[in-house]
Amino acid sequence: MSKENKIAIVTGATSGIGFEVAKRLGQDGFTVILNGIEDAKGEKKAAELQADGISAEYVGFDVTNEDAVNSNIQAIGEKYGKIDVLVNNAGGLGGRQRFEEMTTDFYRKVMALNLDSTFFASRAAIPFLKKGDHPTIINYTSNAGWNAGGPGAGIYGTSKAGVHAITRALAKDLAEYNIRVNAVSPGTIDTPFHAQIKSTKPEVFASWKNNIMLGRLGQPQEVANVVSFLASADASFITAETIQIGGGQALGI
Repeated sequence: MSKENKIAIVTGATSGIGFEVAKRLGQDGFTVILNGIEDAKGEKKAAELQADGISAEYVGFDVTNEDAVNSNIQAIGEKYGKIDVLVNNAGGLGGRQRFEEMTTDFYRKVMALNLDSTFFASRAAIPFLKKGDHPTIINYTSNAGWNAGGPGAGIYGTSKAGVHAITRALAKDLAEYNIRVNAVSPGTIDTPFHAQIKSTKPEVFASWKNNIMLGRLGQPQEVANVVSFLASADASFITAETIQIGGGQALGI
């Protein structure tokens, strides 16, 4: 594998923002490794990118499984000789429970999905990022990491606040290797993440734009554009930062 080939791993890349990020990085010239847990869907999505002339492959593993993350990222790094970009896109709400009724299993599931996954993947990728060109890790936090989340989403907000903190901690720890670490914080983006409320309560979904300064929901491509910038040499002096992508939503109106 020549030094000129750029290698990017995008976790949770089989739909929504993750797929658009993988597509954009592929258009930027990266060989893109899409990760997910739905293998048939993942293979199909990788084939879609390949049909568009993008170098892409799918590697299925659960980002909350420490051993699976270690073995698969090591295999990717050894195959390509390096990793240039790791995008820790995988994560999710996981459901809603208020603290009084919250089970320990639910707490651990949400924390694992959002925070453990970021730690596992980042740790496994570091030895190969050290060999990369303009190496960078890009994490995903959320408005919930700033405002502690809506009803029943307090532990989701807590996990995303943890991602915000681990982004800065990783940036401090890895600066000596010139590995940059940043995060994006998407607001309300029109993706399958909101499919349930969009279908069952369309009036509620439609009203969300009223809380956004720019008066509309975001699109996955708009998140992908920012990730593309952070992954590029144009962002070579940016680290330990979190970029809000929410049309001003985080400030409220």
